[in-house]
Amino acid sequence: MSSWPEVRLGDLVGFKHGWPFKSELFFDDLTGRPIVVAVGNFRYTGGFRFKETAIKEYRGEYPPEYELRSGDILLVMTCQTAGGEILGIPAQIPDDGRTYLHNQRLGKVVVRAPESVCPRFLYWLFLTREFNGELFASATGTKIVHTAPSRMEAFRFRLPSVTQQRSIAGVLDALDDKIELNRKMNETLEAMARALFKSWFVDFDPVRAKMAGRTPFGMNATTASLFPAKQSPDRIPNGWIRRPLGEWVDALSGGTPSKGDSSLWGGDVPWISPKAMTEIFADEAESFVTPAAIGNGTRLAPSGATLVMVRGMGLHERVRVSQARREVTFNQDVKALVPRHIAPSLLLLALLDAQAELLLKVESSGHGTGKLPSEILLAHPITMPTLDAQHRLSATFDTLLDRIALARQESRTLAEMRDLLLPKLLSGELRIRGAEKAVEAVL
Repeated sequence: MSSWPEVRLGDLVGFKHGWPFKSELFFDDLTGRPIVVAVGNFRYTGGFRFKETAIKEYRGEYPPEYELRSGDILLVMTCQTAGGEILGIPAQIPDDGRTYLHNQRLGKVVVRAPESVCPRFLYWLFLTREFNGELFASATGTKIVHTAPSRMEAFRFRLPSVTQQRSIAGVLDALDDKIELNRKMNETLEAMARALFKSWFVDFDPVRAKMAGRTPFGMNATTASLFPAKQSPDRIPNGWIRRPLGEWVDALSGGTPSKGDSSLWGGDVPWISPKAMTEIFADEAESFVTPAAIGNGTRLAPSGATLVMVRGMGLHERVRVSQARREVTFNQDVKALVPRHIAPSLLLLALLDAQAELLLKVESSGHGTGKLPSEILLAHPITMPTLDAQHRLSATFDTLLDRIALARQESRTLAEMRDLLLPKLLSGELRIRGAEKAVEAVL
């Protein structure tokens, strides 16, 4: 809207630098001390991803003014990729009972004109391409690029009234809230699937119940009939088989197509690296290849394969495990396990259950913390019933996983809508009432 006045960001807010906390006082094990916020804790789409990234607590003294409050907005001021994609990305400190600390390379928003600007409107302003583009254009550095408070404050934009700002933020927040609700629901569904798998296939609770003359808890007669009432001397359910992982699957190694060959990149086949394996499904790749890349630097894993991170610095935190829900290619830091004598959902959950054990084996293997050797991975023992019984039992897990996949797809659709509305609302191209109706139709 032409009636919106153009303003300079620095006339409304300032940005405060963080404090250089001493890395030798960072600790991985959390005991309730304050958490130091790091650039790696930010999502590229805005917001924090504390549950998917490493967080460290601080066990030293620090100036009290660098203790953050719930609702404080932080912006990323440095980016380790030459494109500066994360420069200016915002996140808001949550009200979760933990104390967070303002680290260096992050700018804290200090509102100078609270009567003229709404913090949530600012949050969405910081996510516009225009803001990121201006910061990148004025950034210093090559491989690692930096911005500064003065450069952020120089950004100019058109400012709607506070009432309009709140309405704009409300539309975008509604979409984000639904995405967050889906994420929390998926966390619950995944926890249910993991717990049920452990009960049935690791602890053998239904078998032990039948051995004690009890009906397995929460299980109908048809499902209960698939579990024997006896165990072998090594405590394996009668008729079940315990084999190394390598005998249940075909293991495929990945690779990277030539970066200099443009015919291999920019297609529609996902190329999965450990970065894309932060959740139960690897379906949001950062890079895509063409069919010509298959067999020419990388390999194809079918839908239903379980991907395991076998190399990378992240292995000192956890062994990442994700399932491919469509055909994907993958890099050399990933091993694709294609089900041969095991139901796909049971393979995924067996590897998720094994994450902690595999990590311990990595730490004690002598190979360092950056590598999970194939001989360790493929030797991991898995106990399963006959393939027919597996498929009948896996139906319960398939239902849970399908619900997770459906919610993830809905969240992607909502995110696309949010990203489409964002520039139109902040430029005044789209009226707020029209956006509200569009959002109401999908929520």
